[in-house]
Amino acid sequence: MAAGIHKIDFSSADEVRRPEKTTLEIVAVGSTKVARLTVQPGWVWSECIAPVVGTDNCQAHHLGVVQSGQLLVQHEDGSEATLSPGDIYECKPGHQAQVIGDEPCVMIEFDNQTADTYAKD
Repeated sequence: MAAGIHKIDFSSADEVRRPEKTTLEIVAVGSTKVARLTVQPGWVWSECIAPVVGTDNCQAHHLGVVQSGQLLVQHEDGSEATLSPGDIYECKPGHQAQVIGDEPCVMIEFDNQTADTYAKD
């Protein structure tokens, strides 16, 4: 490692989780965990993640940026958004989501706790 620079690649992730239609690759950058979340066409949170975590909606806090694909997110407070490439997002606990279209949705997530616990049984 070069002095003052720490370079990490998701191809050498510290941990990989693979619930249905989901790949979550996690790397530690110092004390911060960063995750690349890839969800495939047909991915619906209630069908692919709820059986793993056992809740009615997603209780994770998400903070990230969309690299490719689209994701429709619906919060229990009635708000709704379609996330697209280049969008920076924050999704608070209490939401559902699903992939829109026929392209995988790839997101980079920066919430330390979520990277550590998302889709973990």
